[in-house]
Amino acid sequence: MDVAENRKEIFAEVAKMAEASGRKPADVRVIAVTKSVDEKTTRELAETGQKDMAENRVDKFLAKKAALKDFPEITWHLIGTLQRRKVKEVINEVDYFHALDSLRLASEIQKRADHAIRCLIEVNVSGEESKHGVSPAELVELVQSMKELDKVQIVGLMTMAPLEAEAPEILHLFQELKKLQEKVHDLGLSYAPCTELSMGMSNDYPLAVEAGATMIRVGRRFFK
Repeated sequence: MDVAENRKEIFAEVAKMAEASGRKPADVRVIAVTKSVDEKTTRELAETGQKDMAENRVDKFLAKKAALKDFPEITWHLIGTLQRRKVKEVINEVDYFHALDSLRLASEIQKRADHAIRCLIEVNVSGEESKHGVSPAELVELVQSMKELDKVQIVGLMTMAPLEAEAPEILHLFQELKKLQEKVHDLGLSYAPCTELSMGMSNDYPLAVEAGATMIRVGRRFFK
């Protein structure tokens, strides 16, 4: 495993896809999902210059961040489902939270945060029962319900495509999230600029870049 070479390949592919879509490579933030590797391997990746790291579990998030405290330039993303009882443990340690899915969770963040938290609302675009997230039909109402929560900043939307889906379906789902992002952005709400799109993982990130992703979450491609 050569994480430096893997990272170079990923960034080159993302740059190519971004340019093909009429965007700059810098418009797409590559987030390394380190949930499958230990702290040693995560450190090796940080030493290559990787600036964005993500975990999906609170305990692993806190452990990795503590282990890499000598890399203050890292931006930390919490991408997994967050139980309300865990909010107080972690929310002030995250730079971006990618899985906001209810007013109750937003209210708990409001209660526990000591500064405005950059959040992305998770949208279940595919409608899968096994997935978390709000439905597209519920999205605008949820955003509007958060107007009094000054510790919750809605910076964007997040989704995950079905693992077994074919490329045309995946691209369609990502394009639908892009439309929803633009819809929320066009509301002109100060607390919900909604400029970010977090979508695409190791198996489908080229499609996500094509559809307008500003953040892609890549795990195993870094560590193959």
